Amino acid sequence: MDNVKYVIGQELVEVFEKILKTENVFIVDKLGLDLSMAEIHTIAAIGRDRLLKMSEIAGQLHITMGTLTVMINNLVKKGYVERYKSEEDRRIVKVGLTKGGKQIYDIHELFHENLVDALLGNFDEKELETVSQALKNLQDFIVDNNDIRK
Repeated sequence: MDNVKYVIGQELVEVFEKILKTENVFIVDKLGLDLSMAEIHTIAAIGRDRLLKMSEIAGQLHITMGTLTVMINNLVKKGYVERYKSEEDRRIVKVGLTKGGKQIYDIHELFHENLVDALLGNFDEKELETVSQALKNLQDFIVDNNDIRK
C-alpha cells in the first residue's frame, strides 16, 4: 500500500506540472497570444460577464493589491480589461473584460472543460463520486495547510 501511495504521489506532482505546461501550450503558444499564464488566470478570476472590485480579484488569486494593480495595468494596455469607477463611490474601481478578454476567458474555460473530460473519460456514477471525494480531500488538505479559503 505504501508503494502505491508513493507512486500516486509522484504521478500527482507530474500531472500538476504537465497540466500547467499543457495549459500554456493550449492557450498561449497555439494562439500566439501576448499573455502570461498569470495574466490568463487573472482574466479567468475576473469572469466573463461581471465587474469586480480589485480587492475581490486579489483575494480570489491570493495576491497583493500591488501585484494585481501591475497585472491589471498590463491587461488594460493589451486591451483585455477595462476599468470602471463605481457610480455609488467614485473611489471604488471595478474591472471587467473587453471583447478580447472574453475570448481569452472562453478559450481558458474550453481548456478546463477538455481537461475534465479527459480525466473522467467514461467513468460510471460510482467512479465519478470517488473522484469527486478524492478531489474534495485534496482541496481540504490544501486549504488546511495554506490558510486559503474555499
